Amino acid sequence: MEAKYHMTREENIFVAKRNIVDYIWKSARLEGLAVTYPDTEAIYNGMSVQGVKVSDIVAVNNLKHAWQFVLDTLDYPTDYPFVCKINQCVGGDNLIIRAGYLRNVPVSIGGTTWKPDMPIESQIKEEMAEIGQIENPTDRALTMMLYLVRKQMFLDGNKRTSMLAGNHVMISNGCGIISVPIELQPAFTGLLIQFYESNDMTEIKQFLYENCIDGIEFTPLPEQEAERGRENLQGWER
Repeated sequence: MEAKYHMTREENIFVAKRNIVDYIWKSARLEGLAVTYPDTEAIYNGMSVQGVKVSDIVAVNNLKHAWQFVLDTLDYPTDYPFVCKINQCVGGDNLIIRAGYLRNVPVSIGGTTWKPDMPIESQIKEEMAEIGQIENPTDRALTMMLYLVRKQMFLDGNKRTSMLAGNHVMISNGCGIISVPIELQPAFTGLLIQFYESNDMTEIKQFLYENCIDGIEFTPLPEQEAERGRENLQGWER
């Protein structure tokens, strides 16, 4: 799976910060939160918003804090403790019961009769370690995201948590940002239900790859081009 974007980490961080309100808004809408883009921007900037539920305001603020955590920890591995911390950020201020801890009760998912197995910590750690060995970072990020969302580790916030974990991998490697456009969210949800039931991520992974990776292909600066030229020359001389 070829990377769609080839950015430095710093360039990818710049893109994430530049569009962070948009990513938070799309993530919130994917979870069914009734917030507009102007609402999201106002909440993000600490302004008061009329007509928005307190729980939705908390959810948007939590996404802001979760994104900040992801961007501040790009040198950390995307492992089990890290994912638990993301869910803790997503579910803070009593938004999600036992946020950051594995659920210990069964859950059901809207739109399907399929029910996820109870999460087992040792199994999850092992399976996440296997995913972490995938060499291609874009493939690793999408696989990690889809694995986590189907695993339903937590009582709530699993889509938000899994997408942030995937983006931790993406941004660390300069591969872009995973974000589902508003107009494609119904199609994504339909594919997600199919994935829940089949455990075959082929179709939904391809959908995400083709439609849901954002980024900028930066033109190298002159000094970067010169450095690449020197590296190529050194390789030829060897």
